[in-house]
Amino acid sequence: MDIYIKPAEKVQLVGKREVLLRDVAEVFLSGQTAGEAERLVVFRIPEERKKTYLLSVVDLIQVLHRKYPNAAVSNVGETDILIEYLPQAEGRNLLWVWTKVAFVSLVLFVGASTTIMCFHSDTQLPLIFENMYYLFFEESKEVPKLLSIPYSIGLGLGIIVFFNHFSKITLTQDPTPIEIEMTTYEKETNASVIDHLNRRKGGA
Repeated sequence: MDIYIKPAEKVQLVGKREVLLRDVAEVFLSGQTAGEAERLVVFRIPEERKKTYLLSVVDLIQVLHRKYPNAAVSNVGETDILIEYLPQAEGRNLLWVWTKVAFVSLVLFVGASTTIMCFHSDTQLPLIFENMYYLFFEESKEVPKLLSIPYSIGLGLGIIVFFNHFSKITLTQDPTPIEIEMTTYEKETNASVIDHLNRRKGGA
């Protein structure tokens, strides 16, 4: 019999200390249903407190081999699984959430606007606008609104189009740059936690 498992990179369990195979991986058994295999216990949370545990795919294979000694188990997913255990569901304080959102937005706005102003200062953009205005209209004008206003509007629209994340109407179904960066950050964070837990296990 062939068994295929696809472990997840990270799972979260709330108040459930007995971890079943179906909690951490997708299971497929050739020739029969996977119900019994999915209900196999692969790990038990040792203590009632919030903590992250590391489970190896080898642990899953050992559990399956004890139940199905003659089965060939193939892994088509992750080799290490992070299990984040929460004794109970964490409540969300909407006031605190919106306070954090407002603070981060303010920091990003100030940082982005400062960066844009520094860039304009380094490139002497006002002088460029004055020269362009003089070339077209043969008139010297300091910070011509005919060029600066469309430029400012275009800059804002360009940011909106680039991030593609400011309304329900999107230009494409591709992930936005923010979503890509968040995914990259999450993967790197998980990899760091796995490496840290592996080092602790090796040193234990």
